[in-house]
Amino acid sequence: MTLKTFYSVAVLTLCLLASNSYGQHWKAVFISPSYPEDTGKRPCPVFQKRFQIKKTVRSATLLISALGLYEANLNGKRIGNAYFTPGFTNYKKRLQYQSYDVTGYIKQSNQFEITVGEGWYRGVFRGAKKRDNYGSDAGLFVQLELIYKDGSRDTIATDQTWICAPGPIRYSELYDGEMYDARYTPTVQTAVKILNYPKENLVASESPPVIKNEQFKPRRIFKDPLGEEIVDFGQNLAGWVKLRINGDPGDSIRIFHAEVLDKAGNFFTGNLRTAKATDTYILKGKRLETFQPHFTYHGFRYIKIEMYHHGKWRIPVNWKATAVALYTNLKKTGTFSCSDKMINRLEKNIEWSLNSNFFDIPTDCPQRSERLGWTGDAQVFAATASFLRNTKSFYIKWLKDLASEQGANGGVPKSIPWVYPYEPIGGGIAGWGDAATIIPWTVYQSYGDTAILRDQYHSMKAWVDYIGSRSFNGLWQDDGYGDWYAPGPPTDIGLIDQCFWAYSTTLLIRAATVLGKPEDVSHYNTQLAAVKKAFNHTYLAADGRLSSDTQTAYVLALEFGMLPDSLEDKAVKRLVTLIHENKDHLATGFLGTPYLLQVLCDHGQSKVACELINQQTYPSWLYPVTIGAKTIWEKWDGIKPDGSVQATSYNHYAYGAVGNWLYQYVAGIRLLSPGYRRILIKPVIGGGLTWAKASYKCAYGEILSWWKVKNGILTIMVTIPEGTTAAIVVPGKKEIVVGPGHYIFTKYNYKLSKVK
Repeated sequence: MTLKTFYSVAVLTLCLLASNSYGQHWKAVFISPSYPEDTGKRPCPVFQKRFQIKKTVRSATLLISALGLYEANLNGKRIGNAYFTPGFTNYKKRLQYQSYDVTGYIKQSNQFEITVGEGWYRGVFRGAKKRDNYGSDAGLFVQLELIYKDGSRDTIATDQTWICAPGPIRYSELYDGEMYDARYTPTVQTAVKILNYPKENLVASESPPVIKNEQFKPRRIFKDPLGEEIVDFGQNLAGWVKLRINGDPGDSIRIFHAEVLDKAGNFFTGNLRTAKATDTYILKGKRLETFQPHFTYHGFRYIKIEMYHHGKWRIPVNWKATAVALYTNLKKTGTFSCSDKMINRLEKNIEWSLNSNFFDIPTDCPQRSERLGWTGDAQVFAATASFLRNTKSFYIKWLKDLASEQGANGGVPKSIPWVYPYEPIGGGIAGWGDAATIIPWTVYQSYGDTAILRDQYHSMKAWVDYIGSRSFNGLWQDDGYGDWYAPGPPTDIGLIDQCFWAYSTTLLIRAATVLGKPEDVSHYNTQLAAVKKAFNHTYLAADGRLSSDTQTAYVLALEFGMLPDSLEDKAVKRLVTLIHENKDHLATGFLGTPYLLQVLCDHGQSKVACELINQQTYPSWLYPVTIGAKTIWEKWDGIKPDGSVQATSYNHYAYGAVGNWLYQYVAGIRLLSPGYRRILIKPVIGGGLTWAKASYKCAYGEILSWWKVKNGILTIMVTIPEGTTAAIVVPGKKEIVVGPGHYIFTKYNYKLSKVK
C-alpha cells in the first residue's frame, strides 16, 4: 500500500468521524490474551483469525489499533510500511487507529496474524521506570470493512472468536531491546478475553507514521584496544540493525549499540543509563537467516556482534549488517548550504538530530532510558524543524496530547505524553511549559492556518493563567531547569521565569488578535505591561545592567522586549562585552542559545554573531564538528578536548535551534506574514562566507535565496513563488518589493567582512 493510499483512507475516516457517523458503528472490541503471562519479560502475543470470503470484493479497509504496538499480517503479507503504530499518545484520553486499504490482500480463504508488542503503553518506560504505565493488558482492536461488488457489506472484527498465543518475540522493550527465537512455534492457542478500554478515546491517525528511511553499510570494521570487534556505520542515527547470518540451531546472536567510542577507542555505553540496548536472536539453523527488531529501536553509530556457539561467546563470521534509520515520514521543505564545509556539516548534524528525535513525538534523545517528549527541547527547536520539514500535522497531534495532559489549573507537564503516573499533573516551569504557546504560534506562522490557534487557544490561555496564579507581587519565581547546560555563570531562574511569562502572554495576545477576541487582547495587554514593569523594577538597574549579568539574561530581555527603549542599546553593548570577555565565545544554554545570534543581528551586531558561529573551540557549535560529530550533542563538550567522553546524549537537537538563524539570517529567508504570503529576503553577508544558499517550499511554492561574492561583485539571486510578494533587502540599496518571479541583483566594489 502506498503512502498516498494510506492518507486518502485516513482522510476519509477523519471525515466520517467528523460527521459523528462512524464512531457510532464500531463493531470491534478490544481483546487481550487470556493465558497467564510471564511476570518478568513478557513474550509478545500473536492474535489470529481465519475467515472466508464467498463474494467478489470491491474494497477492503482495515481499521486497527492496539494497547501496545502492533505488526499486522494478512495472508502472510505485512500490512503497510508504518512502524511503532498506533503511535505514542496520552492513552488515558487518546488512542490512535490507522486505516489501510487491504483490497489486494484479500483471498477466498484468509488469516490475520497480528503481533502486539509492549511499546510505550505497557512496556518498561520512563516515569517510575516500571512497566504498565498505562495498563497491564496487551490489547488489539481490528475492524475490517468489506464492500462487495454487489453493494453488500460485511465486517470482520476482534471479538471472542479470535485466538492468541505467545509468539517468537520472547520480549521486546524500547530501552533494553528485543529477543527473537526463530525456533519457537506456538503449540497451544487459547481464546481471548475482552477488555473494557473506552472506544470514545479512539481517534484517527493524525500524523505521518514512522517508516524506514536511509540504510547504511559498515564504513569500517575494526578491533578496539579491548579486542572487541566494532562495526562503524559512519552516522549516528535512530533505528535498528538488519542482520543476515548463518549458524547452528540454537546459536544466539547479540547486537550491542553505542553512539561513541571512549578516549581509548573502546566501545562506550556509559551514556545509556539503564537501557541495555541489546538485541538477541536465536537461530533456527537455516543456511542464512535474516533478522531485524519489531518493537524496539536504538540510538547508535557503532555496534558489536557476539555469537554464542558451542558453549561460549565469540566473534561471529559470515554475517552482513545494515543500519536502518527510522523516523517520522515528514515532507522535506528546506535546504541550506554555504561555502564553509564546517557549517554545512553542522547543518547536516541538525537534520540528523531532527530525524533521530522526530520519532512519532518530538523526543529529546534516542539512545538512553529516556526518549521523552520534553517540552523545552521541543519549543526551542520548533522554528528550525518547521523550516526543514512540514511539521504541521506532527505538532498538531502532539499539541492535542499536551492540551489533554494539562492540569485543571492550566499547568503543563515537563514532557508530553506525561509518563510519570505517580507524580501529579499540574505543575509547569519556564521555557518548558511555554511550549503550550510557542509551538502553536510557530505552526501558525509557518503554515498560516488559524485552526491551530483555535484548537489550542484554551490551552494557551490556561498556561498563561497558570503562570499568573503562581505569581506573587507581580513576579513568577518558580523553581525550574533554568538555562539548561549553559557553560557560563547561571542565569537567575526568576529572571528567566519573568521573561517567558511576558513572551507567552505576548503570543496569547497575538493569537487573540488573530481570532478576534478583543476582551482577551485588552486584558492580557494590561497584564503584559504589569509583567514587564515588575521585571524592570526587580531585575534592571538604572545603568541598564541586569541583576543576573549573563549572556542569556540580556538575550532573553532583548528578544522578548522586556526593556525600555532607552536602555536597549546599553543592554546590547553589555551583551557584546560579555561575549568579548568570554574570548568571543557563547555562554548560553538551552533557553538562551536559540535567540543569541538573531538578537545580535537584529541590534546591529552581525559581525559578533558571525564571530560566534565560526568559533571552533569549546563552547561553540563547530567544536563538536571538529571532534567528528554527526549529530547535535546535549552538552557543548560531550567529548572534551582531551578526548574524555561524558555520559551524555550525542543526539540531542536543542542546540540545533541555530539552524533557524542559518536559514533566516545567513541565507535570508524570513516571513512577513503567516504562511509566507509575504516574504522578506534579507541575508546577512559576511562571516568569512563567499556564498550561501537556502530554499523553502511553502504552501505557494519554492522560495529561493542565493548570494555570492566574487571579485568584489555581490550577486543575490531570488525566486518568489506565485501568490506571494517579497521585500528584498540588498546591502547598500533601498528595499525592493517584488511579485512572483526570478530576480538577480548585483553590487560592485563589495568587500566581505572578515572574522578573526
